[in-house]
Amino acid sequence: MTKSSQTVLFQGDSITDGNRGRGDDPNHIHGHGYVYLIAAELGFRLADSRHQFINRGISGNRASDLYARWNEDAIYLQPNLISILIGVNDAGRMIEGSPHGASDRFEKAYRHILEETKDILPNTGLILCEPFVLRTGTTLQNWDKWRQTIDEYRQVVRILAHDYAALFVPLQKAFDDAAAQTGPEYWIWDGIHPTTAGHRLIANEWLNVVQSSQLALD
Repeated sequence: MTKSSQTVLFQGDSITDGNRGRGDDPNHIHGHGYVYLIAAELGFRLADSRHQFINRGISGNRASDLYARWNEDAIYLQPNLISILIGVNDAGRMIEGSPHGASDRFEKAYRHILEETKDILPNTGLILCEPFVLRTGTTLQNWDKWRQTIDEYRQVVRILAHDYAALFVPLQKAFDDAAAQTGPEYWIWDGIHPTTAGHRLIANEWLNVVQSSQLALD
């Protein structure tokens, strides 16, 4: 008997975007990052279910940018699961003193996203991924501020996961532990954007959490 197909939506910034194609070509629609790796793994293992994996990450996005496009890029798609990884651009705009970072809207915008989703799609499962950085490349300058801000955002995401009954995918410790063995640039080449190995790390952590939870795909 054919199993029920689920639609899994991935949302976020350039880490999620992964230079994805904007057309319908299935060879490019998932990008070349962790979304591709997750879709490849689950698509292969659970082929009978024919699950659909959608990538709507957009490079440069902050939490407020996600909220601005949430109707067309989330609600309209009616996904069964939504995975969100966001925060590094919010932090970056604050640290660099950009006009976009004149006020910190990270938690407020994130809560708006989750409130609206729970209201309109009450049966959709939520997966919140922890933002992360490593000390190399872009983050060498103002490293203390980078880590402090990301640590604050990590705590925000953990609280939001609790408040909205979402799964929480921890990532910073996994990157810290991996970097201690090889150096940070092996996993995140510029302190923000993961390498191929870094994307594999994200995919592994995501699969470990999701596939051992009540939201597991089968």
